[in-house]
Amino acid sequence: MEKNVVDRFLKYTGFDTQSDPDSSSSPSSKGQLKFGQHLAEELVHIGLSEVEVDWNGIVTATLPSNTPKTVPVIGFIAHMDTSPDCSGQHVSPKIIESYDGEDIVLNGAKKIVLSPKRFPEILRYKGDQLIVTDGTTLLGADDKAGLAEIVTAVEYLLQHPEIEHGKIRLAFTPDEEIGKGADHFYVPKFGADFAYTMDGGELGELQYENFNAASAHLIFHGVNVHPGSAKDKMRNSLLVANKFLNDLPGKEVPEHTENFEGFFHMVKMAGKVDHTELEFIIRDFDRVKFEERKLLMNGIVDRLNLEYGEKVVEITVKDQYFNMKEKIEPQFYIIELAQKAMISCGIEPKIVPVRGGTDGSRLSYMGLPCPNIFGGGHNFHGVYEYIPTKSMERACLVIVAIASGVTEKYG
Repeated sequence: MEKNVVDRFLKYTGFDTQSDPDSSSSPSSKGQLKFGQHLAEELVHIGLSEVEVDWNGIVTATLPSNTPKTVPVIGFIAHMDTSPDCSGQHVSPKIIESYDGEDIVLNGAKKIVLSPKRFPEILRYKGDQLIVTDGTTLLGADDKAGLAEIVTAVEYLLQHPEIEHGKIRLAFTPDEEIGKGADHFYVPKFGADFAYTMDGGELGELQYENFNAASAHLIFHGVNVHPGSAKDKMRNSLLVANKFLNDLPGKEVPEHTENFEGFFHMVKMAGKVDHTELEFIIRDFDRVKFEERKLLMNGIVDRLNLEYGEKVVEITVKDQYFNMKEKIEPQFYIIELAQKAMISCGIEPKIVPVRGGTDGSRLSYMGLPCPNIFGGGHNFHGVYEYIPTKSMERACLVIVAIASGVTEKYG
């Protein structure tokens, strides 16, 4: 199974599927639609039924039940796009046959080195086969590894009819990386009782908690006059914005937080004396603290407007997604099923929070409980991305074990 999933993954990396946050189309890039058509043809070829690509590029398919038992319908979901944070064009993966624990020179000309000094977790895979980048693009394991693992696993089930399983639904979504993966997902038509996204990181990850998320856009209005005659007339919007930033808790940023700690993250700043704009994302696992973060930002804006005696700052806060824990905990058997499957494959489950979001977080609130399972990759969204091939194989085995485990539990 390892060779099949690796070959499939390497083929998938050849498709440029980088999503575009500035596009109004769905999917946001033509490459995703092209890739979706390829996946649909592949799913038909290996023997799946009800293969469809809808107008928004979502690919769905069915592996019919081969058991007379009445069992829940499971879904497995992955996303087709890669992050806009790093180029996904002309991806040229390199295979390290047996990692020796030393630095890996990804690109000698650019002096880009994947080093255990910076990424010590790579030492866990000493002696293993790794797939790495050439130092000029991301790899795309997020989430083409998940796609390859799902397709390989259902192909294996088709080739081994002695493994009993119920009906399995597949969905491959576009634009997850720009927060639009579930925008056009029609849960009733998908028809699963619950699902898993194969979109996690290292071997053993099992996630049913993610950030509550919001965005904040701020506009600071200044008054620009000649600096030589500016006394009591000029209002420098850049300095007003700086006052706002100084009132935020300085350590509550991504580079100083981990585990269940939330943060404010400024993702964009642009301005001149008369006009400055800031964009933030707001994240917290705790719903109460999440709401407090939004109130804090609004409170700072109110104080600045009061200080200046007019509306010099505008803020728009929009919720993006919420912690799927609220929807999954009442149906915790979904997590127990995945834990049991991992253990049966010799994998220690690592229940960790998603310090981000997945399609599953939104789908859970749309009526499809959908925790997240490891895909095996590391260092997503950049040139240092890599994936151990054994982790990919074991993700396939976990999918098979979940499929058969449902039959055992409910049969």
